[in-house]
Amino acid sequence: MSTTTESTVHELTAVAELAREFFGKEIAPRLDEFVAQGHADRSVYRRAGELGLLCMSIPEEYGGGGGTFAHEAVLVTEQAKVGDSTMQVAVNSGIVPHYLLAYACEEMKRRWLPRLASGEWVGAIAMTEPGTGSDLQGITTKAVREGDEYVISGAKTFITSGYNCDLVIIAAKTDPELGAKGVSLIVAEVSDETPGFQRGRVLKKVGQRGSDTAELFFDGLRVPASHLLGTQEGQGFFQMMEQLPQERLICGVTAAAVIETAVETTLAYTKSRTAFGKPLFDLQNTRFELAECATLAAVVRTFVDDAVAQHVRGELDVKTAAMVKYWTTDQQNQVVDRCLQLHGGYGYMEEYSIARMWTDSRIARIYAGANEVMKDLIARHL
Repeated sequence: MSTTTESTVHELTAVAELAREFFGKEIAPRLDEFVAQGHADRSVYRRAGELGLLCMSIPEEYGGGGGTFAHEAVLVTEQAKVGDSTMQVAVNSGIVPHYLLAYACEEMKRRWLPRLASGEWVGAIAMTEPGTGSDLQGITTKAVREGDEYVISGAKTFITSGYNCDLVIIAAKTDPELGAKGVSLIVAEVSDETPGFQRGRVLKKVGQRGSDTAELFFDGLRVPASHLLGTQEGQGFFQMMEQLPQERLICGVTAAAVIETAVETTLAYTKSRTAFGKPLFDLQNTRFELAECATLAAVVRTFVDDAVAQHVRGELDVKTAAMVKYWTTDQQNQVVDRCLQLHGGYGYMEEYSIARMWTDSRIARIYAGANEVMKDLIARHL
């Protein structure tokens, strides 16, 4: 192992320890509170920013940590291990800032990125609409250029951090006649007092109930033309396709951590719980189930770690990212379900972490592009 590699491993280990302490002290004790209100408090973002845990893969000149995606992966992993889905570090730190870094003008980068890195602002990206789902070419939200401004009208749904966001990247049609080539990404700074902007309901979900997921409405929202991402209109669809592999890789990172946590939790439970006069773990079915689940955990971890290494090197392609997203989240759902079964009736009780893992996992096969869409995407590259 080279000195550089040793240094990197040491740094990532330190990040993991810091993140573990943060989620253990600041988030885990308040999970029930956040679930009840449907979102995490703004204060936890500021605290994460103070600790340097936000935007770790953004250059230091913009307020970030100057690290790589590997740092973000460590953060997401530690969050998943405590069972938290309320604080949206993946979106606020791993997704939104990278759109800004890649496509915003220099002035806007220096305005927006430090605020996200500090936790002063929470970011969101508004793609999905009530009638589009994974079909991003079919969006109907419009952005009409009027002088030095865009006037935006339309509706979005299932928007992560929609309730808390101060900055939102909006996918809109700047030329409805051009299909995918008419899609642009425009950044809006928003608050509850912003004219033409309205937050809808915090949506009630089957799982991840503490995750801030909301509707957003735009009715003549005026945004400076300088907030267009890219050098000209019509680049939005390409920009989304370029950035989505990282989002899909984040899904894989989360899946790996959830699978490992489910196996560890169930192993401890089956060794302490007795049935028919002996620990559950001594029963052949239990041992075989856990042996299979532990094997899947190891394979998923190997696949994900390899994909992260590819991404850090700039080599992760669209096909591989789609493979990671679909396959790891499928395994996540299967393993967590099998682990819940080994808990028996207690697995269905919310006081046991496996129950929340089970309900929280189901959406993983849908968000960031449904797994059926991932398979079609893979097939196009075969």
